[in-house]
Amino acid sequence: MRFILLLLTCVLGYTSHAQTTREPLYTSFDGTKIHYDVLGSGKPVVLLHGFINTGETWKRMPVRQMLADAGYQVITLDMRGNGQSDKPHTAAAYANDAEAKDVIGLMDFLGLANYDVVGYSRGSIITARMLVLDPQVRKAVMGGMGTDFTNPDWPRRIAFAELFQGKTHLHPEFAGALNYAKSIGADTVALGFLQQMQPYTPVKALKKVKKPVLVIAGDKDEDNGSAKQLAGLLRQSSFVTVAGDHNNTMRSEEFAKAIINFLAK
Repeated sequence: MRFILLLLTCVLGYTSHAQTTREPLYTSFDGTKIHYDVLGSGKPVVLLHGFINTGETWKRMPVRQMLADAGYQVITLDMRGNGQSDKPHTAAAYANDAEAKDVIGLMDFLGLANYDVVGYSRGSIITARMLVLDPQVRKAVMGGMGTDFTNPDWPRRIAFAELFQGKTHLHPEFAGALNYAKSIGADTVALGFLQQMQPYTPVKALKKVKKPVLVIAGDKDEDNGSAKQLAGLLRQSSFVTVAGDHNNTMRSEEFAKAIINFLAK
């Protein structure tokens, strides 16, 4: 069913109970407080989670610990609207690349320059914005993402924005996603604004990106368009498939090893 497109990474482990404290917090450009964690020491890499997820998701995946073991300082965060970070209830709070600005500001706050970015699913959409906005990005990984996000009128995005804004009658086929979000205690109002104001990166802008980018997807994952075509839009891209669909690809050590090998080059 197509509502799985939103469940994307939901089944990977959104948590409303695992974190017992909001600390540490970073106060972003507009006063929004962002929860983050740091693991390991060495070359900095920030991991960006997907929709209806938090930074806790990465803690359950092999890639976080494997990166730390490989000599990286790994930063995870709850993107605004999620987890232990603030969840503003205005559309303006999510507009104008607010999420990317949060990440850029956090890395500056931590004193980390020349860093790598790894995104999965919606996290890859934000990763694309990071590539456009921040010259401090050294390399990037876009996981679980095809070309669909380059369309500002992406039908799936619009459908979920309407769904989470209460227009459930328009998209009954996606009701499972909304019910799931409610069942785990996610802030559905904030999630609606995240979809409404979700950024897009035009094809023209992607073609100007000069940084090395790994596009990685499960061999059974076509949830967000063609990952291979996405790689073809980028000047310095590598394209890798590993076993899996959208929901389980990032669980594998194969996924983690591909990322580590790319970042180490």
